[in-house]
Amino acid sequence: MATVRLTTAQALVRFLANQWTERDGTEQRLFAGCFGIFGHGNVAGVGQALLQAHRTGSDDLPYYLARNEQAMVHTAAGFARMRNRLSTLACTASIGPGSTNMVTGAALATINRLPVLLLPSDYFSTRAADPVLQQLEDPRSADVSVNDAFRPVSKYWDRIHRPEQLPAAVLNAVRVLTDPVETGAVTLCLPQDVQAEAYDWPEEFF
Repeated sequence: MATVRLTTAQALVRFLANQWTERDGTEQRLFAGCFGIFGHGNVAGVGQALLQAHRTGSDDLPYYLARNEQAMVHTAAGFARMRNRLSTLACTASIGPGSTNMVTGAALATINRLPVLLLPSDYFSTRAADPVLQQLEDPRSADVSVNDAFRPVSKYWDRIHRPEQLPAAVLNAVRVLTDPVETGAVTLCLPQDVQAEAYDWPEEFF
């Protein structure tokens, strides 16, 4: 099986850039781009992957600068509504309060069955650095973060603890996002160390 070595974030960007919807013989990109506010937790992962895709011209997923996390999710939901749920935008934010600002937008998208992909940054999966800047800890459980607040407002929720978990997670995410009955906010929590971890991906994944 042919493979390509990429970080988890690079693989995610390449996958999202190659997803399409089709209706009445017309195809369009499922993900028209990615809103993002970069900081602790996503600048060295998703941020670098988006920049590299843009600069190399391969699998480009357009990046749009946002100024408020809640507003970017509302904008993505509005875009999905105007595109008849055939296209949407991804949204990424830094760990802690940056990510929790997206919760209200996620609830709106799910209630109104509007497809939106949320990529909140999360704690270090290895827990080598704990706590980290702006991380909100739960002293009762080391595997809980504020991103668990997305669970009740998401149609699909997952946390990527290992690179090899990504294919199943994103395929489930796309399945929900393209289902007109079950669609809504989809949340994939991305631990910051996993984002930057290299892995040999099967080329057929893309």
